[in-house]
Amino acid sequence: MAKRVTIKDVAKAAGLSITTVSQILNGKGERFPAATQEKVMKIRDQLGYVPNFNARNLISHSMKTVGIIVPNLVNPFFAMFLRGIQDAMYEHECVPMILSADRDEKLEHYYLRTLVERGVDAMIIASSAVGNKELNGLLKSNRVPYLLFDQNDPINEGDRIIVDDERGGELAATHLIESGHHKIAVVLPDRPSQNVRLRMAGYRSALVRHGISVDDSLIFSTELSKTGGWTVAKKVIDSGATAVFCANDEMALGLMRGIEAVGKNVPQDLSVVGYDDIDLDDYMAPRLTTIHQPVYDMGTWASQMIMNRLRDPEHAPQLKVVDVSLVKRDSVRKI
Repeated sequence: MAKRVTIKDVAKAAGLSITTVSQILNGKGERFPAATQEKVMKIRDQLGYVPNFNARNLISHSMKTVGIIVPNLVNPFFAMFLRGIQDAMYEHECVPMILSADRDEKLEHYYLRTLVERGVDAMIIASSAVGNKELNGLLKSNRVPYLLFDQNDPINEGDRIIVDDERGGELAATHLIESGHHKIAVVLPDRPSQNVRLRMAGYRSALVRHGISVDDSLIFSTELSKTGGWTVAKKVIDSGATAVFCANDEMALGLMRGIEAVGKNVPQDLSVVGYDDIDLDDYMAPRLTTIHQPVYDMGTWASQMIMNRLRDPEHAPQLKVVDVSLVKRDSVRKI
């Protein structure tokens, strides 16, 4: 393997001192002639010199790294969340280190420990698998500040972004009820997180408020994915439900394709409401009615809050409660 090009190599090729080259490469070479600056930059490009981040950061302590753990990079919801984080962190010259374990708890814990060992300055954790044991035993003990996202369990006193998921479930069920549906199925993940349980609580609350009995036989568990939605489609159809509320859009989109595969149609045979408002919803036929979360904004808020924490470790605990809204499209039929 070729030896890494160092600043010493650039200085030697330019016939200049390391100090002179360092100042020019770090944007502090105004006192040197323009020709000297151009020469250094040309040699830098010729040799392919890239500064060593760790060495430079040990000197300046200016560049921050934030470890980010999400359950699934494939899910467009988390892709948009990460885009918000990256855009905001770029403005602050902060580097996000993004890892996904595809909902493998053991791997998530390994990544968490690895990021701490690598010396990240802070963490943003969008995983319900990380609990008090990891927070207290690993992050707090190593004085790594963190922010929890998409995790409504009040398991710590630290920085959090939470979504009003109970209201979201209530909005979804209420819309279906007001559209004339009384036999409403629900599609949930096999291992529902606290935020999904809150969506269910909102669904149940809306049914009770409208005098509709909650029928547990209409609750279907499946894999938290498009494939999961596909696999329960026939069961939902066979249940006799006229409508279904899915705990997230990925399952809703898979369900819609599964309904089509068994020769039925949305919304003529079954009305569908999802949750998240991912960009694919507008490209389905029919377009998916869903509960909107401002996910890109949540990514920028997460970045801003963790930067606040890094600037002031004694900052009071930060809590951002995010509201949701109903987005009506074409997947619900009035009966």
